Amino acid sequence: MNWLSVLGLSLGLAMDAFAVSISSGLNIGRVKPIQIIRLSLFFGFFQFLMPLVGWLVGRQMAMFLGGFDHCIAFGLLAFVGSKMLWEAHSGKQSKGNADPTRGMMLLILSVATSIDALSVGLSLAFLRVPIVVPSIVIGVVTSMLSAIGAGLGSRIGQRWGVWAEVAGGSVLLFMGTRILLSHTTGWFRAF
Repeated sequence: MNWLSVLGLSLGLAMDAFAVSISSGLNIGRVKPIQIIRLSLFFGFFQFLMPLVGWLVGRQMAMFLGGFDHCIAFGLLAFVGSKMLWEAHSGKQSKGNADPTRGMMLLILSVATSIDALSVGLSLAFLRVPIVVPSIVIGVVTSMLSAIGAGLGSRIGQRWGVWAEVAGGSVLLFMGTRILLSHTTGWFRAF
């Protein structure tokens, strides 16, 4: 696999994490450097780890995971996005309670945005492509784009408040729906 292919693959896989990072920045409002670091490290680590796991699992689990990965990603993103929309609608401030850069919320988002990377690892195992270098590049690119996305979302969120939280929840729901529809119907493959 050449460097251009690895970089293209990395950018493609990082787009979900980038969009979720923007949503997280919207949800937080005034994001702190430690929150950006946590978010980018978790997203980057999971995007690094999942191709390795997929590659190690190889052919044994490809048929099983290929049928369910989109449902898992949809469920996780829909849960978090719906929670954000509910909190925005009810007027409940989520900034203190549900920091997306902490705890279970961070873990859920990290897994949800890296499930596609697991499938990529499975695919690369079939092609007998070495996985270590692509996994490192995928993790680094995702980490960098996640940091940029969280900062960008924070700047938007400081100006738009509740509307930004609605937008963030809507983006997560869209991402989950896009993943589900692209795997089940072929729609949204270009997005």
